[in-house]
Amino acid sequence: MKNHFVLLILSMLLLANCGDAPKETSPADSSKEQTNIPSPIKEVKKKEEKKKRLVFFGNSLTAGYGLDPDQSFTSLIQKRVDSLLLDYEVINAGLSGETTAGGASRIDWILKQPIDVFVLELGGNDGLRGIAPDNSFKNLQSIISKVKEKNPSTKIVLAGMEAPPNMGEEFTSKFRAMYPKLAKTNDTYLIPFLLENVGGIPELNQADGIHPTAKGNMIITETIWKVLKDVL
Repeated sequence: MKNHFVLLILSMLLLANCGDAPKETSPADSSKEQTNIPSPIKEVKKKEEKKKRLVFFGNSLTAGYGLDPDQSFTSLIQKRVDSLLLDYEVINAGLSGETTAGGASRIDWILKQPIDVFVLELGGNDGLRGIAPDNSFKNLQSIISKVKEKNPSTKIVLAGMEAPPNMGEEFTSKFRAMYPKLAKTNDTYLIPFLLENVGGIPELNQADGIHPTAKGNMIITETIWKVLKDVL
């Protein structure tokens, strides 16, 4: 009888221990739980993929010649866009010394990536070199046409420029007129004069008298933003 009682007690203890034992998880269950955990890396990539592309296609003015990268107007525009929580990635596609002819040759490479907003800033070097405005007009039209052909929904902003006064009245007038004519013909946005309140002002330009200082670029940023804010 005593032995039966001892066996009964041992059996009850074993059952109690079995009830408290942790449940084992199979490899399949573990894998299933892990897949339900969101990955921070995936979330970041997903957010980056949503960003639209704002491309500035131009010469040394766009490239930020003589300045630190964060002082260029493209960098300042990116900061403005970020501060307003707009999902745009600003691409600086500026190349020092670029003419409209060079841009017409280079644009195909730029168009390999999707572009949502395209800011065309070319012509300044044409004016300095005395290239016939008719030729500059044709090159700028070629660039605009290629952008539209690649993606008709791309919004285009044309940045107007002025030729130096020593080129003569006839040249400068014709040069100035080609930008609004292109904008009207192609139904694009227009910045009348990119260097408004900067061009020709010594304290806002570097020693060469052509390229803006950091302060000059801040003014240019505001000139661009007056038009760009309605585009974005």
